[in-house]
Amino acid sequence: MKKAAGFVIFRKVCEKVEYLLLKASYGSFHWTPPKGHVDPGEDDFTTALRETREEAGYKEDDLRIYKDVKKSLYYQVKGKPKETIYWLAELKNPQQEVTLSDEHTELKWLEKDGAKELVGHDDFSKLLDEFHEKIL
Repeated sequence: MKKAAGFVIFRKVCEKVEYLLLKASYGSFHWTPPKGHVDPGEDDFTTALRETREEAGYKEDDLRIYKDVKKSLYYQVKGKPKETIYWLAELKNPQQEVTLSDEHTELKWLEKDGAKELVGHDDFSKLLDEFHEKIL
């Protein structure tokens, strides 16, 4: 089974909680949090850190990571099973800019309902609801 890992990154702006989503520059141009494939010999958490740095420009020091708030999503990609593990992470400085990699064309900071609508997958919506409860 293919495996990926990443962070659901949020920031607090004027009493609002906003989530970071990135638009893929390939395939169906889908929107997801920063995430990527686990390399051989790499643990899931290290992958999440590496991918977040590569895709959004955020380092571990930029984030407050909730290591006890994590969830796996299981789904099919081109008929093959895949697992993606997400941890919840808060951007310490809400004004810090995202540095997009060439893997993505756009970024959006959205409140929960907007994020759920943009991603459009039920399992991700449930994950976001659960993570949102932890934040509140």
